[in-house]
Amino acid sequence: MKYLRELLIILSIYLLGEFISKYFNFPLPGNIIGMLILLALLCLGIIDVKKVENVSKFFLDHLAFFFIPAGVGLITSLSLLKDTWLQILMVCLLTTIFTIGVTGRIVQKVQKTKDN
Repeated sequence: MKYLRELLIILSIYLLGEFISKYFNFPLPGNIIGMLILLALLCLGIIDVKKVENVSKFFLDHLAFFFIPAGVGLITSLSLLKDTWLQILMVCLLTTIFTIGVTGRIVQKVQKTKDN
């Protein structure tokens, strides 16, 4: 029952994000809005981390499984991507470097605030 309750909490927040995205015609996908709602609820203490911990851990442990459909989609679209592979590779490299840099800065700032 515990896992079902945790899954229902996460699923209902996801569906709320999808509803907001479609109803208000936001440019953000519903799953991103749902994650932002979950983040806000966790930060505000409305939802305790313990109430979604087990299902969240399960999803993180099996995260690679959720990338299989995207990988299959890329493979089936190789004919469309063959002309732009260099641009796509450069964008992937630059965004990865940018993400690593921003993440590093944020971690440093969080550690400084925790030390004070």
